[in-house]
Amino acid sequence: MLTFVGLGLYDKRSITVEGREALRDADRVFAEFYTSRLVGTTIEELETHHGVAIDVRDRAGVEQEPAPVLDAAEAGSAVFLVAGDPMVSTTHTDLRLRAHERDIETRIIHGTTAQTAAGSLTGLQNYRFGKATTIPFAYRDRPIPESVVETIEANRERGLHTLCYLDIKAAEGRYMSADVAAARLAPEIDGLGVVVARAGSPDPLVVADRLSALAEGAFGDPLHLLVLPGELHHLERDALEALADAPPELL
Repeated sequence: MLTFVGLGLYDKRSITVEGREALRDADRVFAEFYTSRLVGTTIEELETHHGVAIDVRDRAGVEQEPAPVLDAAEAGSAVFLVAGDPMVSTTHTDLRLRAHERDIETRIIHGTTAQTAAGSLTGLQNYRFGKATTIPFAYRDRPIPESVVETIEANRERGLHTLCYLDIKAAEGRYMSADVAAARLAPEIDGLGVVVARAGSPDPLVVADRLSALAEGAFGDPLHLLVLPGELHHLERDALEALADAPPELL
């Protein structure tokens, strides 16, 4: 059995009760933290809290050399841990399909996702979000990719909100902040943006303003998200003004 377990969004306590039980029953526990990570804890704290040893795999160890994970699942009960929800990344879907090719039974224990948390914290309605996009770190001072702007504009044409994930270079310890993301977007789309920082933590931050203003802000420790609202329902306007201090003239 290979069980994919979502750890939730922030620390060692964010996992569900079902996920915690699967961890404690497992013969082997694996994890990857290059697609995302829990900023409120460490690997050592996870191991101590749950009473397990965790074999952390890098990108190559999951995508190119999955045999140790699959062998463990074939021989007994293996758990594969990821931040958030297990199947948000195609990497995890690929691993699950490889398990099925070897007739290994799989199971998914879901965790809270950044997308659902962004909707909850901002008051923006979940069904009014369109296609998400990722804002990458700048490469040789090149402007933001056209595909990012096109996704945002296509959503706006349909009245939909856009959730922007911010680039992560886990191996380098680099996590894009919302002010950097806003600065990258502002020359192309200087409209209303909403920063969501540390979703899932005891002290999440939600701030709304024009992108050029957010580019001058400081929003504390990672992880950060940036939401670009589309057409707003009156309840969403009220929520952004009350929960994110959005300037009324931008709503």
